[in-house]
Amino acid sequence: MGIAAVPWRADVPVKIFGIFPQRKERNTLWRLLFILYECSSIYRYGRVELNIFISEKEYKVLTAKPGELRIYQALSVLWQVGCDIQLLHMEPWSSFLTNLKNGRLAIPKSTRLPNDHLCLVRLTPQQNLFTGGLNPANSATFIFMVKQCLTKPRSKLTDRLNSWSLDNADKLLKALEIPEYIETGNVYPEDYKRLFCALQNSSVFTESWFHDEVLESIRNINL
Repeated sequence: MGIAAVPWRADVPVKIFGIFPQRKERNTLWRLLFILYECSSIYRYGRVELNIFISEKEYKVLTAKPGELRIYQALSVLWQVGCDIQLLHMEPWSSFLTNLKNGRLAIPKSTRLPNDHLCLVRLTPQQNLFTGGLNPANSATFIFMVKQCLTKPRSKLTDRLNSWSLDNADKLLKALEIPEYIETGNVYPEDYKRLFCALQNSSVFTESWFHDEVLESIRNINL
């Protein structure tokens, strides 16, 4: 890229502008998420700022809040933990030539979320992303943990922790001041990070079966 790498907590070393292909937008967001947390590819230079055009429906997912159970997903949590997300502009799809040769609309309608605009979004990596025990080496485990928790957003967080053979789930949540009976879809992004960092001190993430699950999860995302 012709630029020098800087420490993660330094200022943004470079700004990149681009647009995601609509057909592979979700896959692209996942792949970009992994290289962000691993500090690989463009992020080996530091906190590279991305200014990208994405569909309105994916922007809504990235910025979804706890309690919005239909759209609050692992992607929401992980991007909000990883980056400051700022909407710069929304442009109606009607401003673009979006029809295919056969006359059909190239941008499919979304039944669950509004998708009438193309959104210019700024993604600036958080300076404090790698704090409290989270680092590029264990970031894949963090991603897997969040994905597992939000597979069923109406499930109890304690049930998920107990499924990992964690004996003191109640005490752990109390120490973190997270309600004991909270549903996974109501947990804030920063609380998922705090939970992960606390679990690093337990034996949960040292179990071989857990690492096997993490590797399988990564493989499926990168297909």
